Formats: sequence, C-alpha cells, structure tokens
Amino acid sequence: MLNRRHIRVKVMQTIYAFKGGESDDFSKDQKFLLFSIDNMYNLYLLLISLLIEVQKRAEDDLQKKQKKHLATNEDKNPNRKFVNNQLLKVLKENTDLKNKFETHKIKNWDLDGEYVDIIFKAITSSELYAEYMKTRTSDFKEDKTFIIDIFKEVIAPNEKLYEYIEDKNLTWLDDLPTVNTTILKLLRKVKETSAENYFTPKLYKDADDKQFAIDLFTKTLLNRSSINKEIENKTQNWDSDRIANVDYVLLQMAICELKSFSSIPVKVTINEYLEISKEYSTPKSSIFINGILDKLVKEYETSGSLNKIGRGLM
Repeated sequence: MLNRRHIRVKVMQTIYAFKGGESDDFSKDQKFLLFSIDNMYNLYLLLISLLIEVQKRAEDDLQKKQKKHLATNEDKNPNRKFVNNQLLKVLKENTDLKNKFETHKIKNWDLDGEYVDIIFKAITSSELYAEYMKTRTSDFKEDKTFIIDIFKEVIAPNEKLYEYIEDKNLTWLDDLPTVNTTILKLLRKVKETSAENYFTPKLYKDADDKQFAIDLFTKTLLNRSSINKEIENKTQNWDSDRIANVDYVLLQMAICELKSFSSIPVKVTINEYLEISKEYSTPKSSIFINGILDKLVKEYETSGSLNKIGRGLM
C-alpha cells in the first residue's frame, strides 16, 4: 500500500520539524515518523468503513420509509439494488476487516454519523445513483463498477469529508491521495472469489521499506554537517535566506540517498526528489535541486565516491 515516494515525504516532514542537531537524541522523532506512517493505515480503514456505514445508512432509510404512517407503494416495496450491492456486502461481511476495525479502534462513524449522512445524501442525489437505480437487479460486475465510480466521483472529492479528515489528523491530508489510489486499485481488481485478507493489505510492501524509512531518517540526520557543507559549496552564489527550508531538507535527503543507499539508482533518487519538490516546495525548486544534484553526481562519479551496486544503477 505504501510506496517509497510517500515514505520519502514522511521522512521529509519529520526532518523538517526536527529542531535538534546531530548529537541530540532523535529517538522520539523516529517514533513519531513510524507512528505517522502507521497512522496512514487508520485512514485507509476509516474510508473503507465509510463505505460499509453508507450501506447501513441506506438500509435504515428503507426501513424508516416502510414504517411511515402513509407509506407509498414505493416505500413498501423499495428498490433494494443499492442496499443489496454485492461489493458492499463483501466489505460488510469481511471478517478480517471487522478484526482490523476493532484492533485499530475505528469507531469514528459512531460518533460522527452526520458525515455518513452527508456522503449518503451526496450519493443518492448523484446522476450515477439515478442511472444505477433504473433497474432493480444487477450482477457483481455492475455493482463493482458503480462503487468504483461513486468512490472516485462522489466520496473522494467531497469537501466536507476532506475537512473532517483534516480536522481529525493533519498528517492524513498528505496520505489521502495514496490511500484513495490504494482503495480504487483494490476495488477495481476485487473478484467475487477474492480472499478474506484482500481488503487488509500490508502497510509496507516488505520489511525493507520500513527499514528504508528508518535508515533514510537517521542517516540524513547523523550526516547533516558534512551534507550541509556539500550544499554550501554548491550554493555559494545563493543567499541562504533565499533557499526554501523544504529544498534544503530535500537536498540533504537526496545527497544522503546518493551516498548511503548503494542499491537505489541515481536516476531514481533524483527523479523522486524532483517530483516531491514540485508538490511541496516553490515552482522553481525542482530546477534548483536538479542543478545542485547534477553537479554533485558528476563530482562523485569523477572521484569514484558514488558506490552503486548492480547494473544500471548509475
């Protein structure tokens, strides 16, 4: 679920907030980094649980209409196509998901049910819903397509939900695009025969990714003095106040990665930090960062200090 670029972003944010020096204890900051990454999984579970709660809200709505004193024929014999959506049923009955909700204490919608109502109303007032409900029966493929479209077009861009997520946890805003992408990928590939653990993917692809986060954070901080000297040597014509703080952190991390992570190709490192700078720094940051890294890489290659293992890593 978690990709290396997002790991780099998390490390960048933690280093940016770090106020100490190389000799200071940064174990608490490392714990915060890992907590921040782990908390991304809570956001994933929160949004998956929202789909389930919307289905429950739809069921409650039908039951209330059936109990009305002056119930219409439609109220008495409602179209249950959305309530019976087969993909929502898969999510609702998934034991692994239920266990994850309990373990991670995902109970937000019990307290903040008004947001379930907001999403439910947004869905039922959409053209997608109107088109879907023109018939009373469907197969798994149609049900899946509808949920994918609803998540992409109604739920993910909902401003009220965005504000709620921002209010609950500020770091979630940076996680949201990755989590939304993960959910859409899972929804698109799910089958009727998918295993119980299909909707409970691992946060890290493997143990190496978690170690990468720790190593990138610690090695960057431990070598900041020497890294900063390299940056200063290449920015002598720049007023230090003109260099964005985020750019400085990204350069520190990129240089650390170039010199201390022998299995990561040079091009991958440079491209990753250029893309991050485009999203998190100034419009001209990527040009500035690319210029500095390009000069340093040429010097490393000339001096033989760029130790990369494997073919195609230069």
